[in-house]
Parts: sequence; structure tokens; C-alpha cells
Amino acid sequence: MTLLRSKLFYVMLLLIVAAAMLPWWMSAYLLGVLTVSYYFGVFAMAWDLLFGFAGEVNFGPTFLIGLGAYTAAILNAQAGLSIPVCLVAGALMAVAGGVLLALPALRLRGPYFGLITLVAVLLLQNAIVIFAKYTGGEIGMTVPDVLSIDETVNYYYAFGFLLISGIILFGLSRSAVGLILQASGQDAIEASALGFNITKHKLAAFCISAFFSGLAGAMMVFYMGTASVDTIVNISIGVQIIISAVLGGRRTILGAAIGSIFLILASEVLRPLGQLNTFVVSGAALLVILFFPDGMLGYALRSGEQS
Repeated sequence: MTLLRSKLFYVMLLLIVAAAMLPWWMSAYLLGVLTVSYYFGVFAMAWDLLFGFAGEVNFGPTFLIGLGAYTAAILNAQAGLSIPVCLVAGALMAVAGGVLLALPALRLRGPYFGLITLVAVLLLQNAIVIFAKYTGGEIGMTVPDVLSIDETVNYYYAFGFLLISGIILFGLSRSAVGLILQASGQDAIEASALGFNITKHKLAAFCISAFFSGLAGAMMVFYMGTASVDTIVNISIGVQIIISAVLGGRRTILGAAIGSIFLILASEVLRPLGQLNTFVVSGAALLVILFFPDGMLGYALRSGEQS
């Protein structure tokens, strides 16, 4: 049973309608938390396309995010270009960087691909520090323009972007390309024997993932008004994205967004715990991954099929 034919489709539709009405009664602070969680949802969905379907573990999703974010920020701060132009440039730079990274990396197997993506993050972090004149270095940089000063408008920007990205990525995952990626991720040799160009399809998946990651990173910069290593390129952010995708449900795309929203909201609810906050949230995520390996959405889909 596919998602569109299940009861979950209607449940998610109701959740979307409910989310669209949240600004009517929710405080600006909570809207801000949700806005950030929506951008992280796009990060996680883009990562799931590459890992969940192509079977390639990208340990450095913040490399693509950082390329898009810093490209947009630098063009806006240094060249004075408009936000739409900067967003497009950031997404394209992430794709270009993704291609340069993926072409040699996809020739490798096993953990080597993941190690290369992780090293790419470290290289980007060092480049940001070296070229501090343009990037602001470890302190970060401020962009002169922002999407909006109205938290409700910012919320709808992020919410609309999450919806559009989810529809596109989910559609791609269920298309012929997605099926080929899934086959190659499970057994690359057999998929190649059937005549599929595995490298070409994985490269396409990497480019698509890079585009949405870079665009989401650029949009988040113009929401926050700043770009810094700690908020954009930090390895811990990449770990959070990976956990979100696995927690929500590998190979579901939409589950990755659910996992991201859940993690960020849980962290906010447990903020009064102080330093125990991260420990409790991480522990709960670990339990879910251990006992429900299909993730939250994957488990719900399987339960719906059994019923």
C-alpha cells in the first residue's frame, strides 16, 4: 500500500492544514522554532534521497548546506545582489560543489564515500576561517537583507518551502529514477547487470540532494540574518540531520521531515532540563531507532498495511 492510498495520507493532510493555521494563535517564539525545524526538515529529506534510496552514506550534509548558505550570504553582503539571485546562486553552487565531490567519491565503495564527505566538511570549515575577510571566519557574517521581519511571514516561507520540497522529493523517490536508485542501493551489481547506469543515477541523486540542501541553507541564512560555522557547517548539525532522517523513517522522504520537527520540538520542550536536554533527546532517539528500525513513519505505514 502506498502512502497516498493509506489512511496516513489523510492524517498528514489534516496535519498540514493544522500547521497552516498555527500562526493564528501561536506565539512568535514558537513560530520561530518551527520555522527552523522546517528548514532542517528539507535538509533531512534531501539526505534521505541519497542514503535511503541510493544507499550512499553522506556523513557531511553540512558541506552542501554550507556551500549554498555562504555563497548566498557573500553575494548579498559583498556584491549587494538581491535575495532571489543569491538563493539561486547558492543552490547552483551547492550542485557544482556536489558534482566535484561526487564524481571521484562515487567511484569508491564502503565507508570511503562517507569519509570523503566528512573530510569535505572539515575543508569547508577551514576555508571559511582562512578567507575570514569575506566569510567572517569563526565569528560569522551578517547579511544586510532578510526574508522578512515578520515571524508569521517567515513561518509561511519555510512551511511552503517544506511542502514544495517534500512533494518534489517524494515524487522523485516514487518515480522510475527512485526505483533504480533503490535497486542500486540494495544490490548495485545486479542493477548494473540489468543495464542501469548506477553511477549516473547516483550522481543525479547527489545533485538533487545538493540543490535542495543548498537552497534550504541559503534560505535559512536570510531567515536568521547571519551565517556562521556553528549554525551552518558544524558537524553536530550534520549528525542531527542524519538522526532525524533515520528516526523519521529511512526511504520514506516525508519521515525525515517528521523526524527533524520532532527532534527540534523535543529539544525545545526539554530546554528547562539544561545540559540533560541533549542527553534525554538523544537517548529517546536511540531507543526509537533500536526498537523501531523503520522509523516513526515507516512503523506507521507498516501498521497501516497490517490493519
